[in-house]
Amino acid sequence: MSISPHCRRISRLLLRTLWLVALSLSFAVSPAPAAEAVKGVDLSTAIVKVAKQAIPSVVHIAVTESREVANPFLPFADDPFFRRFFNVPQMPKKFKRELQGIGTGIILDTQGHILTNHHVAGGASKIEIQLSSGERYPAQVVGTDPKTDLAVLKISAKGPLPYATFGDSDKAEVGEWVVAIGHPRGLNQTVTQGIISAKHRAGISDPGSYQDFLQTDAAVNPGNSGGPLLNLRGEVIGVNAVIISQSGGYEGIGFTIPSNMALYISKALIAHGKVIRGWAGVSIQDLTPELAKTAGAGSAKGVYVADVVKGGPAEKAGIRKGDVLTAYGGKDVSDSAALRNAVAATPVGREVKVAVLREGKKFELTIRIENLELLAKAMAAEVKDRLGAEVRAVSPAEARKYGLENRQGAVITSLETSGALGEAGFEVGDIILAIDNRPVADLDAFVQLASALKPNSKAIVLGLDHRTGNMGNVEVTVR
Repeated sequence: MSISPHCRRISRLLLRTLWLVALSLSFAVSPAPAAEAVKGVDLSTAIVKVAKQAIPSVVHIAVTESREVANPFLPFADDPFFRRFFNVPQMPKKFKRELQGIGTGIILDTQGHILTNHHVAGGASKIEIQLSSGERYPAQVVGTDPKTDLAVLKISAKGPLPYATFGDSDKAEVGEWVVAIGHPRGLNQTVTQGIISAKHRAGISDPGSYQDFLQTDAAVNPGNSGGPLLNLRGEVIGVNAVIISQSGGYEGIGFTIPSNMALYISKALIAHGKVIRGWAGVSIQDLTPELAKTAGAGSAKGVYVADVVKGGPAEKAGIRKGDVLTAYGGKDVSDSAALRNAVAATPVGREVKVAVLREGKKFELTIRIENLELLAKAMAAEVKDRLGAEVRAVSPAEARKYGLENRQGAVITSLETSGALGEAGFEVGDIILAIDNRPVADLDAFVQLASALKPNSKAIVLGLDHRTGNMGNVEVTVR
């Protein structure tokens, strides 16, 4: 039986109609959830609400750093023609130079405490805060923590200040919308948006620091440092700190210090002016497949114990070299950086349960966390034996005098003339700036680098002469 072309057209139209009806019914029965329905947030106005809520608690920070730098014309000081031409009867060896910088801060409370980055305010000789209202106040440094790149400032305002609300950074999710507020390039109250690109980033800046960054593609530029990264509920979940960029500006890769870490550090700085960190007395590293095989850990996740400090908390608890630590305080251990941060944030004296895997057997030990300063003292004694010297941190005045950024280096306070540094020509008052081309960021970094030197080896030490301010590399024979 043949079907006419007219009937075929009617059949096609009927089938198309039935398909469209079925399609519409499927959407009606199983509607695609809108983003605002999923999170309970209207995305069309969410960022507007976050900006209005958060901007009053975000401040602009202007800093001034005074530095003494060597006079570049000093080699011509005795040239009569030079002195007569420039009318300089007596040329100074050094002159002062003032550097201007900007950053962002977050108001923590009504009393005027402000959270920002250490690299914004750590080396400042003068700090001025501008509120969102335009009011300006001088600020004092309450305390700084270079290891997390955080600092707390304080101003005395005329009245109570609007302050930020902090959220739980552990609950932040990759892909979650976020908002950054700051003063990039001095452009006040700039709001940008993006998502959380990744969590638990480490190894971004100083390897000796405590890092657990959130990564974001929200636009962050110089001047955003110290400003907040907020979720769509208007809660601060991070303090913007670092960008990776070839151009020096925004390229979609920014890093923010998690709010949980920032709150812990800020409370410690307000209470004590410094951060007291916990110490477990273990040297740890990430668990590779090779190490897992050696330790009999199979496919378990955790960190490998590379060494245990004699007489330290871990040894007292029964932890041994070669153990695998899989949990700390009831939480799974993902990597060595995470465990290091968790231990550092544990109050001194607290007892913590640690899950241990040894030769395929699982069990639990209790470790009593001690003060990290004990480790520093123990290592300092070892450094004295190897280099024949004792050191201290660089003071703010010395940093300004010699133009040292963020008080980098370690000052020699006592010296054995027959020791390694003494025989190499160093003197009391000289500053150690680097060891084997690795910068001495602070006192802790010096102790770690010096204690890692092998006995009877040679090291290249970059020193600063306290008499002239000149720098140079010196070969030192380690004892």
